[in-house]
Amino acid sequence: MKIAGIELPKWAPYAAAAGIVAVILIIFTATGGFSSKEEASSAPRRIPFNEHLTNDLSEFEGMQRLDREMNTFMSYWHLRGVTLAVMRHDSLLFVRGYGYADSLALEPMEPRHIMRIASVSKLVTAIGVMKLQEEGRLKLSDKVFDPETGILGKAAYCEKIRDKRYYDITVEHLLRHEGGFSQRLGDPMFTTLQLMKRNGLTEAPDPETLMDTQMENRLRYDPGTTKDYSNFGYFVLSLVIEKAAGQSYEDYMQEHVLHPAGCWGFRIAENALEDRQLNEVRYYATDKDTLYFEYNGSGRKVERCYSNDVKGLMGAGAWVASAAELARLVASVDGDPRVPDILSQESVRAMTRSYEKRYSLGWNETDPKIGWVRTGTLSGTNALVKYFPDGECWILLTNTATWKGPGFSKKTAAKFSEWRQRYSAKLPKQDLFEVE
Repeated sequence: MKIAGIELPKWAPYAAAAGIVAVILIIFTATGGFSSKEEASSAPRRIPFNEHLTNDLSEFEGMQRLDREMNTFMSYWHLRGVTLAVMRHDSLLFVRGYGYADSLALEPMEPRHIMRIASVSKLVTAIGVMKLQEEGRLKLSDKVFDPETGILGKAAYCEKIRDKRYYDITVEHLLRHEGGFSQRLGDPMFTTLQLMKRNGLTEAPDPETLMDTQMENRLRYDPGTTKDYSNFGYFVLSLVIEKAAGQSYEDYMQEHVLHPAGCWGFRIAENALEDRQLNEVRYYATDKDTLYFEYNGSGRKVERCYSNDVKGLMGAGAWVASAAELARLVASVDGDPRVPDILSQESVRAMTRSYEKRYSLGWNETDPKIGWVRTGTLSGTNALVKYFPDGECWILLTNTATWKGPGFSKKTAAKFSEWRQRYSAKLPKQDLFEVE
């Protein structure tokens, strides 16, 4: 074969073809490739900014001591992997992974990795509700199940309601865990196998079927009179969002909340290990945990962290995200102008107003003296967001269950205060939100 009079070797055509493939791969990589759920024919995805971040971008003088303390902290709690992020006045100063995203594959934890954020998802959902209110599509005072005016009142499952107090439940009651729901038969979001057996179901219920199994249950107390933490209440809010928005919960949240906030890497979780999202970590139960039957009645035994219907939690606990993008979302609803808020100042004030005996809107608590707190716990996952009164926000995500359960969050919050005193002044003067 000759080109321009030069005799080329026999392997030249193959080399040329390989070069073309290489160019295609370079273009493919530069545009972000495809997620694990996208077909090759789909449009290139928007690359989340956390995928540009690496551990070495957060180095500072004295960091070696923080690394040692983090290793001690992880050893005490038996954590396989952790990501720590620190934001101050809407600038991401520090984000660093510790341990392993997948200890079996010896894959180090990096800022690009995403994890289940458990009940921190409720903060995401609450932001969506406030956005819908600003758009004029609902009000917090709207009834949810009222047969005439309720947002979900015309749904077929509402025909099963026997306790008329359901008709008094408002959107705000659900946001504040004041809907009156009872867990005397177990949390319906985490007892799927028992629910299937009790209702004669042969497969895990879809959202409408789940609602159908719950509507005939009596409320524990009158709506609005007592707070009682309810995952089911935030699941119902997911359906409220779908009805008010006229599209799926995930689509509305992506288009109207997450993307406007600059968050492109949030995803709804899948349940099985083999179905993990792109860049998602592997989750680990405690060392003494045993195998559990899968939630869907398959008969397969899996690690506890893969046994529940996490995807089915929807707005109660189904989101996965990186610590960096979670910080970006908080920056978009904190009232600080450096990152433009996606909610009005009125909505931000409503979400962060302090109450003595009521839950805040989406947050666990919003005490002006100690700051805003949002926690999340699932088997294989712990998440903590602590926004301090001086505008500094610390976020920690783990891929490991702990032997202390929810108590882990209080201990970690105390550790945040300790680390703030020691390291805040030493953190890099930078904004990793702007890294490309």
